[in-house]
Amino acid sequence: MLLAIGMVLLAANLRPAAAAIGPLLDRIRADTGLSATGAGVLTTLPVLCFGALAPLAPRLSRRLGERTTVALALLLVLFGLLVRLVPGLGFLFFGTAVAGMAIAVGNVLLPVLVRGNFPDHVGLLTGMYSTALIGFAALAAGISVPIADAFGGGWRPGLAIWALPAAVALAVWAPQLARRQPASQPRDEEPHGVRALLRDRVAWAVTLFFATQSAGFYATLAWLPSVFHSHGISTVRAGVLLSLSLLVGLVPALTVPSMATRARDQRLFVLAFVSCAAAGWLGIILAPTAAPYLWVVLLGFGQNASFPLALTLIVLRGGTVTSTAGLSTLAQTVGYLVAAAGPLLIGAVHDATGSWTPALIVLLALLAPQLLVGLAAGRDCTVTPRV
Repeated sequence: MLLAIGMVLLAANLRPAAAAIGPLLDRIRADTGLSATGAGVLTTLPVLCFGALAPLAPRLSRRLGERTTVALALLLVLFGLLVRLVPGLGFLFFGTAVAGMAIAVGNVLLPVLVRGNFPDHVGLLTGMYSTALIGFAALAAGISVPIADAFGGGWRPGLAIWALPAAVALAVWAPQLARRQPASQPRDEEPHGVRALLRDRVAWAVTLFFATQSAGFYATLAWLPSVFHSHGISTVRAGVLLSLSLLVGLVPALTVPSMATRARDQRLFVLAFVSCAAAGWLGIILAPTAAPYLWVVLLGFGQNASFPLALTLIVLRGGTVTSTAGLSTLAQTVGYLVAAAGPLLIGAVHDATGSWTPALIVLLALLAPQLLVGLAAGRDCTVTPRV
């Protein structure tokens, strides 16, 4: 029970370090003189770390053990959050990078912990931790500015507050270090690691589904308020619309993994969620001010249901603890690197055309490959590692 609580608290600390930056970005720029380009790098840096440093997780896990590695990751998240409060842009970027590196490790290990410790409750545990991921991302986006205002209006209190849940998670996780960890995999088990999955079609289907849904989500997170603001909606209301798109994801985050795990395959889930997101984008493109709340509910439900489904597919298609670790590493390395490019691509399309419509059409079109690879990943099968 304590392990499950610790896993949920770990998940709760895997998004605020990134999600709290955006709402405070104007204050950070005003206080530090950070350029627009530098601001773009700062907001993209955590997602880049999620992808580029994901391969560290299985190596650290094999050397230190999964539970010790998680404790180290939580310690580094806490350290990174505190370092970026030190005056100086260098500390802001360094602390964000350290936290992003630690979060990359946590991202990869959560599905492995589920498969290794709760094989009969995959849906329940995946639902619990994906709800914590989405819920705390929404919380960080929504309350970082009010907290900053409550402590004088500077940006540092809005970032500092997220060190508290990291400290709590580390304290709750500490007893795991004294427990005997499960024995290592048998020597006759299949090869492990990303390299053993590079020629496997199922692994690439899951990976590309994770990548395409992540790219769409992070592009939405970056630009949706600007899209609505360009149509005359106030910045405050545009922020509310973005928050609503995240909050509606809490229900599917909690329920989708359990339902998907009980189903024979997951193709209908893929079709339903992609269709829902497509309906939201069509509404925003064709009539953005006619029913904006309906459009963001449809979009947010489709996008935020696809994320826990992608996490569930990693566990289901992995089959064993070993191959799940390799699949989680592959999916999240490629997925978050692609996700980091999403906001940049959409911003470039907008700059080149002077309109948000072509950029939104790109996001709508991205749902086509997401559907195709999702249908392939949703088939009832598992990866076959090869040396």
